[in-house]
Amino acid sequence: METDYVVIGSGINSLVAAAELARSGAAVVLLEEHDRLGGFIDSGELTVPGFIHDTFSSWHPLFVSGGAYAELGQELHDRGLRYRNTEDANTPWVCASIGTDARGKTTAVYAQRDPGATAEAFEHAEDRAAYARMLEDFGKQAPVIFGALGSEMNLPNAAKLGFKTVRLGMGRAQQLVRQGLMSGRNLTRATFTGTEADQLWAPWLLHAGLGPEQASGGVMLPVMAASMHQFGLPVVQGGAAQFVAAFESLLTDHGVVIRKNTRAQGVVVAGGRAAAVRTAAETFTARKGILASVSVPQLYNELLEPAAVPEETRAEVRAHRPGRAAMQIHVALSGPVPWSDARLARTPLIHISTGSDSTAIACAQAEAGLLPANPTIVVGQQCVLDPSRAPEGQATLWLQLQELPFEPVGDAAGELDTSAGWDEQLTDEFIHRVLGKIEQHAPGLGELVLGIKAFNPRQLSRSNRNAVAGDPYGGAAELHQNLVWRPLPRLGKGRSPVKDLWHIGAATHPGPGLGGGSGHLVAQRLIRSAGKSKRR
Repeated sequence: METDYVVIGSGINSLVAAAELARSGAAVVLLEEHDRLGGFIDSGELTVPGFIHDTFSSWHPLFVSGGAYAELGQELHDRGLRYRNTEDANTPWVCASIGTDARGKTTAVYAQRDPGATAEAFEHAEDRAAYARMLEDFGKQAPVIFGALGSEMNLPNAAKLGFKTVRLGMGRAQQLVRQGLMSGRNLTRATFTGTEADQLWAPWLLHAGLGPEQASGGVMLPVMAASMHQFGLPVVQGGAAQFVAAFESLLTDHGVVIRKNTRAQGVVVAGGRAAAVRTAAETFTARKGILASVSVPQLYNELLEPAAVPEETRAEVRAHRPGRAAMQIHVALSGPVPWSDARLARTPLIHISTGSDSTAIACAQAEAGLLPANPTIVVGQQCVLDPSRAPEGQATLWLQLQELPFEPVGDAAGELDTSAGWDEQLTDEFIHRVLGKIEQHAPGLGELVLGIKAFNPRQLSRSNRNAVAGDPYGGAAELHQNLVWRPLPRLGKGRSPVKDLWHIGAATHPGPGLGGGSGHLVAQRLIRSAGKSKRR
């Protein structure tokens, strides 16, 4: 079969790229090895009939604030996509963190959409002013930060970003560079007297694939705070599968040929360019290009023949490292969570964490191969925004653990036997630990449980081959493996290892998340190039 573009995989970046290319008039074939589209975007009755759970990812602030949504949003809404956000639920709270420190003191911090109202609850007056100043500084830095996240990290664009940085003025430029080298903990300790901002936002760094002690957190922490204040935490009404359904309808309407249950087995390189994609049954010839939303090992060790990849690049592939593993736990409840603090019952997303202290310890334990004794627990309460997710008066919980070892060698608490790895027993025992930690702040939670469905790190990896070693973020997002060095240092000049082959997805710049950034960047670049060719 012959087409203009072949897109491998159907995660958010593939959906965005296929849609934008097809809307420009190109012929597109989309290959997906599973029986459904969406990658880590899905939902369904995972526990008990009548309870809808977002299977993997859930929250869409990155998508609604990005270029892909600006391009495709109206067409998706025309095909049934609906979002629910804090204003629809009439709740002032967007997220919170609650935790008990080593001295037994429990603290809770809440973020409202209004940053001023958020800071008003801080204990120290100077911290309220510092919070406003942090967000004001971010606003001035935003052209550079979003310029980096919203453009290809090749040398010409890096030079443009350097020019934008200089235009900030020497003082602000130096501040931005310094923040980029700082960790989240560095930033909050240098900026605030109290711990509220740290407890509230340091756990959010996990959602960027970082920990509180890792460089670039000093920039990403204000990005997270500003995003929550401006865009909230939109979820798809009726479940994330409705998002995929709207995309599938858009793709079909624009003539995209969708092949499910079709695994790409190889990229054919001929005449120095990527010319076709082989599957078990047929070969798809690409006249203009191939876009592959795959992991680094899959692209370089499976899809490309050894002769197409220089040894220097193969060495960099061997050095590429996955991030920490993750786990999803879904719970159906016979009633709302009985939080000891009633405000939590109206908060869509809660972190069980004291901030940098507890989260950094859990990250260090996971990096050492240990199950964290006190993991940071992401508690998603989608029913706060979208009551249709559960029968009336009942509720769902979406729990995410982002500080786990893929191959545990021990338990930091000294309680669980990890010798058999992530088997059924260890999974059940760790779920019991997690629910017990939540129940410390919600007495009686265990009595409400109707059903549980979990995906441990091994099951997560089996669900999506891009989650190498259970890492859903496409590889460690630390500074040495990010920006111009993502996915590989040698490819800082661009994301194309072979002419007309484009690597997209979480493993590539601008990194993980539901923004569709890499798919949008590549699609728009190809559309512009096609336009120039037509004019010539």
